[in-house]
Amino acid sequence: MTQAKTIFITTGDVSGDLQGALLIAALKQRAETLGIDLNIVALGGSKMAAAGAKVLADTASISSMGIVEHAAFIKPAIQAGKIAREFLKTNPPDAIVLIDYVDPNIAIGKYARSIGLNIPILYYIAPQDWVWPRQHKRARLIASFVDEIFSVFPIEAEYFTKQGAKAKFVGHPLVDRVATIPSREVAREQLGITPDEIAVALIPASRQQELKYLLPAIFEAAQQLQAKLPNVRFWIPLSRPDFQAEIESQIKAYKINANLVTNNPDLVLSATDLAITKCGTVTLELALLNIPQVVIYRVSKITAWIAKNILKFAIPYMSPPNLVEMKSIVPELLQDEANPDRIAAESLELILNKESRDRMLADYSQMRTALGDTGVCDRVAVEILAKL
Repeated sequence: MTQAKTIFITTGDVSGDLQGALLIAALKQRAETLGIDLNIVALGGSKMAAAGAKVLADTASISSMGIVEHAAFIKPAIQAGKIAREFLKTNPPDAIVLIDYVDPNIAIGKYARSIGLNIPILYYIAPQDWVWPRQHKRARLIASFVDEIFSVFPIEAEYFTKQGAKAKFVGHPLVDRVATIPSREVAREQLGITPDEIAVALIPASRQQELKYLLPAIFEAAQQLQAKLPNVRFWIPLSRPDFQAEIESQIKAYKINANLVTNNPDLVLSATDLAITKCGTVTLELALLNIPQVVIYRVSKITAWIAKNILKFAIPYMSPPNLVEMKSIVPELLQDEANPDRIAAESLELILNKESRDRMLADYSQMRTALGDTGVCDRVAVEILAKL
């Protein structure tokens, strides 16, 4: 006899939409083998919708990083939260799965408990509070309403367990994802990259604010590389369709020899010799694909001042490859250091210095062993369905 079950999944931004889609595919496949008629309702984006979720509100395009930067998205975020609360109140699901999207997900989890929903609430890809000790209070809050945390970093599981949560290391889902991306040889052939060409990926944005704060520095650095390396060509994977016109316009304005890849942008991640990238999930994908990289991030000057002087924001590392091993594997250029000269210099070092490049690749190999075995999404799907 077929069982009918509903899971509510909530996440935000482009990477959350991707992780949600991967999990939904695994849940659907596993549910079918178990004879469960699975209905998935979500806050997310187009990838989750394509994977089979009924998306109540698009949260993939309203994310931001920073205090001032978030202002433009407050209204749509509030509206998405209202839609989620109404759904939970009128159509209680059999389980809730929170993916990243920290503050909105905490609000949703607390609301579910406040209206008396006695269902499993599970956190997958929890906030990286273990990096910033000032966040112990938030970690304990999460522990108060979640039934279990499925951790993607070993240190993350240890940390949340100490804060009173039930937490289990399941491995990182990108280990599964990169296995589906074409090999370097296939990707270079499909993109038409010749053996004598130095291919550099430029990855400036998955959030609207990043077009303003990151793209100019990355493109100016690209100009410097182009002046020194006549055989360099730049490849830009398009993360969001609504960014296409702006990026194409800036390619012309900066007069860089660049190709914007809109169909199968994953090819760029695998094919290039170096990536200059924003900080985020993509840095871990690049590391798992053995692509040397320079990582940058900038926010508004007001946000940076508040973070430094009022919030006392200080963490050892920001990019996931460095966080896995808590060591400097990839160069991180943040705020004022993320200027065109520094970006170009770090990039040239990795392009021209084999010793620096080999050292990074060796560190990648060590990092990879800490991320667990393949089959992550399937393991998490089994855990979730077992709790229904």
